[in-house]
Amino acid sequence: MNFNESTITDDSFAQGIKDCIPTLLGYISIGVAFGVIGITSNLSVLEIFLLSVLVYAGSAQFIFCGLYVAGAPFSVIIVTTFIVNLRHFLMSLTVAPHLTRYSSLRNIGFGTLLTDETFGVAVTKVMKDKQLGGNWMDGLNLTAYLAWIASCTIGGVVGKWLPNAEDWGLDFALLAMFSALLVLSLSSVGKSKLMHYLKLIALMAILLYVLLYFLPGHLAVLIATMIVATIGVATEK
Repeated sequence: MNFNESTITDDSFAQGIKDCIPTLLGYISIGVAFGVIGITSNLSVLEIFLLSVLVYAGSAQFIFCGLYVAGAPFSVIIVTTFIVNLRHFLMSLTVAPHLTRYSSLRNIGFGTLLTDETFGVAVTKVMKDKQLGGNWMDGLNLTAYLAWIASCTIGGVVGKWLPNAEDWGLDFALLAMFSALLVLSLSSVGKSKLMHYLKLIALMAILLYVLLYFLPGHLAVLIATMIVATIGVATEK
């Protein structure tokens, strides 16, 4: 495929691939880390591959490994994974208004493959161009999806040959990636919006700190996120 600037339109499949490329380092590093963690959690390479294909959520997959090693019932694993991934409803609601011209089936495809990273890229594009194209979303999402599957699988293979992989602290990679995404997102906004977002981040930290005294960690994160996201939407200028 030719990525010559003269042949790529802003809403083309090729442009979606191109816009996804800067995020691939995050997918690859986190994916490989998950593959290694999966092996230390006594998962097979095939199971790591299937988790990556069917779950396709870094945080949920790491949580799965932790609960699996702890011997948690599968009902608990399923419910916890569902709760952790509820944030995807919020992300889908944000981009859905820009994709209403497409069929319900195609929108299901957009939402199914939407991740924290592709959401960040899509929101940045909306802020810049005030629109999203279906072909562009497909290029963005499919590139990320395939990169994630390949990275997790390769990590599983590498994990078989890596001694004492649990001592490498690879589970910290997910937090590092989200921190980098936050910094990149904030660096692309104006000063007034930056201050607005920093206030929301501070509010999120305070609210989460308070809720952790009364609720389990995953519920505290979910409720705090929903409250602050609602405030953010209501106060957005």
